[in-house]
Amino acid sequence: MTNKSLFLKPDFIRTVSQNGVGRYITQLQRVVLKFCKNNGSSRGMRDFIESELVHFARENPGICVYLKPRRHRGPVIKAEYLNGDSQWVNCANFSNEEIIKWLNLLKSQQNDKTGIRYRKLWHTDTPSIQGPWTPYTFRDSNLNLVNFPDNALAQPFNVEETLTEQLAKALKK
Repeated sequence: MTNKSLFLKPDFIRTVSQNGVGRYITQLQRVVLKFCKNNGSSRGMRDFIESELVHFARENPGICVYLKPRRHRGPVIKAEYLNGDSQWVNCANFSNEEIIKWLNLLKSQQNDKTGIRYRKLWHTDTPSIQGPWTPYTFRDSNLNLVNFPDNALAQPFNVEETLTEQLAKALKK
C-alpha cells in the first residue's frame, strides 16, 4: 500500500437504487452558476443566463439553480448530486450552446464515479493490462451461440458417468 492511498477519502462501490424501475429520478439536485459580470471569459455564461436560464429552470423543476456573481474569476458550473457528491466544470470562454450541453450532461449523469480508485492492500509498479479475472475469462466463446439447455454441453468434460453415479455403483457392489 502506498502512502498516497492512505489519505484518500474512502469511497466504496455504490449501487444505483433501481433508478428507472418505477420512474426516473434525476440525481442532480443543485446547480450553482458562478460567473463574473465584467470578465470576458464569462460572456457565454452571461448569455446563457439572459436567454436560456428561465427555459432550463422550467424544464427541470427538480433542480435548484443558483447564480453566484464573483469578481475577477472565471465562470464555473458546480453540480451537486443526491448522494452528496459534487462536480465542477470550468466554463472559461464557453459559448451559450456549450453551457447548455454541459448542463444536460450533468443532468443526465448518475455521478457513480466509474473511475474511482478501489482500495487494495497491494501495489505493483507494472500493473496488468489484461484486466481482472472473472469466472467467464477462460470460457469457450462457442457458448455465446448455444441455445440452452443443450445435451451436447451436459457432459462438458466427456465423462461417461458422474462421480455420484460411480459411488452409487460402488455401493451396489
